[in-house]
Parts: sequence; C-alpha cells; structure tokens
Amino acid sequence: MLVTGALELDRAPAHAGVQSRGGEVRSSGRLGARDHADASPDRHPAPAKSTSAARTVRAAVALLAAALALPAAPATAASGDPPEWTQPRPTLHLLGPITYVGTRGLGAYLIRTSEGAILVDATMAENVSAIERNIRSLKLKLSDVKLILVSHAHFDHVGGLERMRCDTGARVLAGSGDVAALRSGTPPGETSYGVRRFPAVARVSPVADGERVKLGDVTLRAVATPGHTPGCTSWVMRVVDHGRPREVVFAGSMTVAGNRLVGNRRYPAIVRDFRSSFDRIERLRADVVLPMHPDAADVFGRARSGALVAPRLLGDMARAARVDFERTLRQETR
Repeated sequence: MLVTGALELDRAPAHAGVQSRGGEVRSSGRLGARDHADASPDRHPAPAKSTSAARTVRAAVALLAAALALPAAPATAASGDPPEWTQPRPTLHLLGPITYVGTRGLGAYLIRTSEGAILVDATMAENVSAIERNIRSLKLKLSDVKLILVSHAHFDHVGGLERMRCDTGARVLAGSGDVAALRSGTPPGETSYGVRRFPAVARVSPVADGERVKLGDVTLRAVATPGHTPGCTSWVMRVVDHGRPREVVFAGSMTVAGNRLVGNRRYPAIVRDFRSSFDRIERLRADVVLPMHPDAADVFGRARSGALVAPRLLGDMARAARVDFERTLRQETR
C-alpha cells in the first residue's frame, strides 16, 4: 500500500493485456480499502435491436470517422488547434451525478459525490478559467473538487492540470505510464508534429490497471488503454439512471493522431499497445460513452435527443479507430 497524505492506494499485481484484481484508491484517511469486483474484463452486452439506436450509433461512428481524418495536431489561430477546443460552453447535465463542464471541443466531466466532486481531465491551460466558472455555476466551490483523474498526458488534456490542481487543492491520479511525462511537462513518445510541452504537474499519483478510485459514494475503475500514450487510461463507473444501472466509460483516446508508429524510440511498444487496447475496448461493456473529445461520440447531440445510452457505440468506435490505425501503420512501413 502506498500512502500519500490522506490518499491510499491498495495495490495488487497487474498483468499485461488482462485486467488486474485491482485495489481501491480512497480520498480519505480510512484504512482497509479492498477490492469488490470481478477481475475479468467486462463483456459487451448483446446489441440493441432498436432502429433509432442503430441510427444514433451510425451517426456517431460517422462523426468519429470524420474526426480521424483531421490533421494530426492542429492549434488555435496561431498554432492550428481547432477553435472549438477553447470555446466555452455552458454546463450540461448528462446522467446521474455526471455533468459536462468542458469546452465545445475538449471534454471535462464533473462527478458529484457525497464527499465532494471528481473532475475527469482539465484540458488546455486556456480553458481553466471557463471550466472553473462552470464548476462554480453548479453552486460548488473549487475546493469541493477533491480528485482530478487524467485520461492521458497530451497538452490538450493536461495543459491546464497544474493550475487546476493548485486552484482546487485536488489530488491528481493518472495511469502509471504517463506519470513521468506529467511530472516533466514533456509528452511521452514521438510524433509527426514535434514536442508540445505543458506545465509540469508537481504532484501526481500513479494508478495501476484495475485499481479503484473511491470518493464518498462513487467508485471508478481505472482501465489501462495504452497506445495513444503509454499511460492512457479509461475510467469506468456505474450510474443508476431512471432506476436502471448503467456502465459509463470515460473513454481514453484511441486515435493515432500523429503518433509515430514505426521507429518510435521513446515508445517502442506503441503498436503492440494499440492493438491490445483495441481488443480490450471492444470487449468492454459501455452503456454510455463519454470521450475526451465530445464530438467523437456526439455527446451533446445524443444528450439533447435522449440517446446517451448506446451499448454498441464504444465497440464501433474501437473498430473504426483500429481501421485507421492499421491504415496509418501500412503507410509508415512503405
């Protein structure tokens, strides 16, 4: 067990490609954290037969395909990033304790618990003020945010992390493969667009595959989905929605997005990791998919139309990302 202040991580061994029998990460000083869940990966449920749901899935997959065709690392007007990455938007309640607090193009999700709030991703440095306004608009103080969970160590998702950590006093948890990058401010691996640094994160605790993160009455499970970065992590929680339990997946990025697949000296296992993660994500049960780029799953459109529940969506997204990955790999090996 690693104890950092009041944070406890109860660890168990993990095995590559297999979900470990993880422990629990608590945001309190209580001892005795233990695992309560099955170690085997969640299987995808039988596909729904609703034609409207199928149309929703097809539309979302079409959006993902369009996103995959975008340039690898676009920047603001000066740097080429899509403008929606830094365009504020109002909060949007999604389901259960989950509210969207990010921008139009970069996902940040706030989860209310009985002992404070959890923030999933802080996005870019330019967005911190807008996200903080959104949090306050929910009648919460910044100090109510007790934990910040990281999807992966790229500037568009962690550029604002250190400021958000300082402003809230929250503990930061990230997949172990990305912790060194977060502490140094240098993204892992090699890309076609060079190195885009971000402010180093002074305090960040590693989370292993299968570990539980618990705050109050909410528990999330870390699912290692490396490839996009070595420590890319998807976070899974169960929500009761209109009396029915739903598996919600905050999906880590699955796109190549400028990563060098051949001859990546800083990340030599990238091809193996991508393929292993595609296999795993396709098997992962997900009633609701909340990605770090909301347009990848049409989060806003599906929320407006009441179609957030889409059990086939995550698998379809993974299959589309695998096709793009294999095509890019063939191009690099020519």
